[in-house]
Amino acid sequence: MVGRRFPICHVHVGDTIVEVSSFSTRASRFGRVLSLDPEKPDGCDEKDYIRWKNCMQRDFTINGLMFDPYAKLVYDYTDGVNDIRKAKVRTIKPANLSFAEDCARILRAVRIAARLGFRISKETALAVKRFSASILRLDRGRLLMEVNYMMAYGSAEDSLRLLWKLGLLDILLPVQAAYLVRIGFRRRDKKGNMLLSLFSNLDKHLAPDRPCHDSLWFSILAFHQALFEQPRDPLVVAVFSLAVHNGGDLSEALGIARRINKQHESSFCELLEPGFLDSSVLIDDVMSLAASIRSALVHLTDEYFVSQAMAKYPKAPHSNLVFFPWQLYLRGCKIFDCVQDGKEEGFVPKHGPKLDKRAVWINRTRRAQHLRKLRTEARCAIARDLNTGIRPTAMTGDGHRKQWQTTALNEKKAGNDGDWTVAGRKQRGGRQ
Repeated sequence: MVGRRFPICHVHVGDTIVEVSSFSTRASRFGRVLSLDPEKPDGCDEKDYIRWKNCMQRDFTINGLMFDPYAKLVYDYTDGVNDIRKAKVRTIKPANLSFAEDCARILRAVRIAARLGFRISKETALAVKRFSASILRLDRGRLLMEVNYMMAYGSAEDSLRLLWKLGLLDILLPVQAAYLVRIGFRRRDKKGNMLLSLFSNLDKHLAPDRPCHDSLWFSILAFHQALFEQPRDPLVVAVFSLAVHNGGDLSEALGIARRINKQHESSFCELLEPGFLDSSVLIDDVMSLAASIRSALVHLTDEYFVSQAMAKYPKAPHSNLVFFPWQLYLRGCKIFDCVQDGKEEGFVPKHGPKLDKRAVWINRTRRAQHLRKLRTEARCAIARDLNTGIRPTAMTGDGHRKQWQTTALNEKKAGNDGDWTVAGRKQRGGRQ
């Protein structure tokens, strides 16, 4: 369950999460209810009135449509179909009242507009700016969930642009907002920068039905922050990125990067002018970049660091909000650890549009065998420690499961600690 005022339930259907809310959306148990409840008009059908009243409690007109699968009818009491045609996000109630009732609607407005390419109506946009600070009342788990919906589903660049335009980035991601202030990026700028370019490339690989893990976009934020704090030679960035891609094989990454002749984007302040670096210096710089990224991952989870970082920029936002949990830092580290730890054993990189399925199958088989061996050793060790006599028997036909003989344990519980040799089992009539 997520949300306090308006709880929703996350239902896992295979690899997909479906949000389910109750038909009633009123927050009657949480203090004063800010709502408009006009009386039932004369001559209005009771069922029609119930549907209409329920729609009036929802967030946006495009979310106020109801579908009757039996009658195959769409009920539109909020002019939602017309707003879909106009590609407009508009609140059902007056925007000020709607956001005062549920401040999470502010973030949902940005998510919907960015993902669908819609525009936010003028009244709604003004209310978003007016009530932007109210999102600080949301718990950190909810903030992470809402930001993940923006960043992980193929609309990260548009979400960042819209958050910046509406002044929400200053609150949610103050470090990134400070970066935009530092480079002179205006609220309505259409041009790009390295931060937006990174997420534009990420969006090309994602979709609403094909999201990424939140640790990926979080790691990209840290990757960019490390480069912004200490710009690097483009070749260093190329080698590091290729090493992450191929599982930590620096020699292969170095060879590929040396052959790249594509000019880097010279307008990015995060990249230095290319220079000639011998291999040893290049590797040292790659390791230094890896260490800087790890530090950036830590900093993004540290309220004190965020607060100190904001103090450096007088025109930057003053928020020190941090909603990234420590577990996200650990997952982010795993993405980049291979660069410092060396090539991963059995790692199969993807070269070109096709994947070597045979190599992947061999790698998975080896890992499965290794895990089975570890489980066997663990079971035997436990059996020896407990002196139960449990031992592995022959494997089943498919070779993927082990049957474990627990007769000795049962006998020991019963007080029969006799001879468990073959002769002893014959004497008791047990299985040979």
